[in-house]
Amino acid sequence: MAVSPFLLLRLRSHLTKPFHLFNFSFSTTTPPKPPPIQVSLTDSIGRAVFATRPIPTGDLIHTAEPAVSHPSPSALYPVCYSCLTRLPASLPQRFPFCSHHCHQRSKEYYDVEMKADWTDFDNYCRNQGLKYPFLVKRLVCMVISGVSRSDSLDILQPANLTPEMILEMEKGFTLLRNAFTKTLIADEQIAFLTKQWYIGVLARIRINAFRVELAGGGSYADLLSSAFASVEAEAAVGNAVYILPSFYNHDCDPNAHIIWIDNAKAKLKALRDIDEGEELRICYIDASMDRDARRELLFQGFGFQCNCSRCLHGD
Repeated sequence: MAVSPFLLLRLRSHLTKPFHLFNFSFSTTTPPKPPPIQVSLTDSIGRAVFATRPIPTGDLIHTAEPAVSHPSPSALYPVCYSCLTRLPASLPQRFPFCSHHCHQRSKEYYDVEMKADWTDFDNYCRNQGLKYPFLVKRLVCMVISGVSRSDSLDILQPANLTPEMILEMEKGFTLLRNAFTKTLIADEQIAFLTKQWYIGVLARIRINAFRVELAGGGSYADLLSSAFASVEAEAAVGNAVYILPSFYNHDCDPNAHIIWIDNAKAKLKALRDIDEGEELRICYIDASMDRDARRELLFQGFGFQCNCSRCLHGD
């Protein structure tokens, strides 16, 4: 979810001369094992994630905490403002956190957010059906409070923007900036919040954000049954941006899948046996759609014509 549209046009091209960027190991209490994955830079598809050892079906490949997340404005039930877990019915509605831990972890940026009047910004986003500007608002509050950096998403590839998209973003930027300038927040604290920064961050979020859909508890078979979720906005409890999961390329017949059990911590699971050296791929959309619908959605949403094996065979 982090390669450019031009590179994604060649998704199934032969991989040559991989240049290793990162190795990752997720072992804690067990003896050290070879890192299960590595991010490599290839000549044909840019960045990609590869297995460094065989990974059996159902294995947890790794987990990832969101760089930024935000509840969905259209969620069917209330969720924690921090971790996106479902809120117990016993909690008072005015308290948007599931626990004291989440409240304390979010206190810095939440206090910043509470200083501003978001009526105009929130109404504009809801009326226009926009969800990603809420992630930008959250990120701005995190930067102001010092819990994140203004360049924290720069490593991710941005979407290609049309003039119409830019005009829409400029309207959102004006409302966001105005909300902060009307508060007691010092000008130097929001010096980073320029129109160029806002558009650049939103362009990255547009093609790298995941819709968080909670699977809940249950067996691995239960989780697989919901692997290819609906693309209806109401199915998501929120949206989040992750760094490592955004390096996974797309395939309509993926060998890995990202799931959320009861909060925004992402879990990457193997959908089938994966060989050492094999590229790990996830599906960005509902893979149960027919080929033409998949291709159209991928082109409109991510800017590339899918040429995965399944699409090329007309499935």
